[in-house]
Amino acid sequence: MPYKQPISTLIVIHTADARVLLLERADYEGAWQSVTGSREGDEQLIETAVREVGEETGFDATQFELTDWQYQNEYEIYERWRHRYQPGTTHNTEHVFGLLLPDTLTPRVAPREHVGFMWLPWDQAADKVFSWSNAAAIRQLPERLGLMV
Repeated sequence: MPYKQPISTLIVIHTADARVLLLERADYEGAWQSVTGSREGDEQLIETAVREVGEETGFDATQFELTDWQYQNEYEIYERWRHRYQPGTTHNTEHVFGLLLPDTLTPRVAPREHVGFMWLPWDQAADKVFSWSNAAAIRQLPERLGLMV
């Protein structure tokens, strides 16, 4: 299996009223997150986002409003997942996207990656995710949607 690239996308899937879809990781019980995944080959980041949404939820992101939020995070890769990257790779650059759905649709969860899903209001979702970068992205959602909080 080839090593993962240390370049990834994080896709905050949400509704217009700032409800956020979270997925529970299959390999880390109790760890909730947004859709995320590494770039493959020379994909454009938007292609990575579309592919990851499809793989992890069954949603066709091209049928909804997918927005590049034009910001990124660099973070240290968790020790438990470093074996997936080339030896010596310790950091990942994550590019953030948002996907606006018309309602809280039911995803088709990829069983090898996730064991459950839930829709939560943005503030509860931000508190639930295990990753600081995921929480920071979700906390931007009200402003991006023009909601008063």
